[in-house]
Amino acid sequence: MRYDYIIAGAGIIGLSIARKLITREPHARIAIIEKESDVAKHASGRNSGVLHAGFYYTEDSLKARFTRDGNRAIKEYCEQNGLNINRCGKLVVASDESELHGLEVLKRRATRNGVRLEWLSEVEAANMDPNVRTYKKALYSPDTASVDPVEVCQCLKREIVSKGVDLFFDTKYIGRSHNTIRTNKTEFTCGYFINAAGLFADKIAHDFGFGLQYTIIPFKGIYLKYAKNKSDVATNIYPVPNLNNPFLGVHFTKTVDGSIKIGPTAIPAFWRENYKGFQQFDLMEFIQIMYYEAKLFLTNSFQFRRLAFEEMKKYNKANFIDLSLKMVKKLDRKGFGDFLQPGIRAQLLNKNTLELVQDFVVEGDGDSIHVLNAVSPAFTCSFPFAEYVADLVEEKQLGKPAIEKLLENRARK
Repeated sequence: MRYDYIIAGAGIIGLSIARKLITREPHARIAIIEKESDVAKHASGRNSGVLHAGFYYTEDSLKARFTRDGNRAIKEYCEQNGLNINRCGKLVVASDESELHGLEVLKRRATRNGVRLEWLSEVEAANMDPNVRTYKKALYSPDTASVDPVEVCQCLKREIVSKGVDLFFDTKYIGRSHNTIRTNKTEFTCGYFINAAGLFADKIAHDFGFGLQYTIIPFKGIYLKYAKNKSDVATNIYPVPNLNNPFLGVHFTKTVDGSIKIGPTAIPAFWRENYKGFQQFDLMEFIQIMYYEAKLFLTNSFQFRRLAFEEMKKYNKANFIDLSLKMVKKLDRKGFGDFLQPGIRAQLLNKNTLELVQDFVVEGDGDSIHVLNAVSPAFTCSFPFAEYVADLVEEKQLGKPAIEKLLENRARK
């Protein structure tokens, strides 16, 4: 069971990295180990499916570049492989005078990031979606689209398997000794180890001596389906976000089949797979996560106290619906159905500063590399981010120049 590369995690990041590596090195032996029975069982298969355009993020961030480029790359991939895509666009709306400044900030970021974002008057926004409610003006993103995330991941699985990548499901990382990776089933020997384990990436990284100043704090995201029809909302409708935290607020999403849903929440979770009840309860995780959440609550870092209270109230269905109705003129509150399958965001916390890390974090050396923070919108970012990781792996293995210089040289060419 010897491989040139072993990747932990069969979410969109692990699959995309495997795809990039096998394309660059067709004769390399590559394996993915995954503790679940198939790909995309966690965040990669439970996210909204929205392909973001890249205007929320500061121009110096990896997120800004990867979101912009990933939006185009995944659209092309869907077209090439006959996968479903809904090019529904997005409206970002203001509720009052105070939020117009937020729209201005987003427009400036879009310009700096090279992303299309258009001003619309109230009348123009209503022409785009007759039901939308905004104050004076809105922003329109024509490049925002929706896909089926599980369909995309299944297509990636078929592609990499056809190119010779081995996938080992129900195979959980247990530990390591030098270049030997121990799992619940067997041991693997690898030339290079890549950690793309999402909710458990920090734990694995700590085994290798990386990411010691970080820990994962899980946040639960829940959507509520509008079951009455698919026509009452025509496009994605988002509020002006609080740019000091990584959550975009409750919004309307048009799914790949045109359905309507509202969400997500960003409710602090108490263990990593705290999806429902006490399923997958882990006492040690609970103690550790509660310790850091208590510190955040007491220090009120990034206004965590207010965030926690506001998010917990979203368990109340009526309150959840009320938040969404601020962005539309009329909607049947009785038309909402059940809560959909929840997802858990693996959000990295700096243990020293008690701040949420809002950009990608990757650490490694000549033997391993660790994706510590595949932060939202990781699904949109996955293809260019995989190339970035593959470049880092090459640099670490071969001692090439710093990745920043490598990227600068490519840009000049």
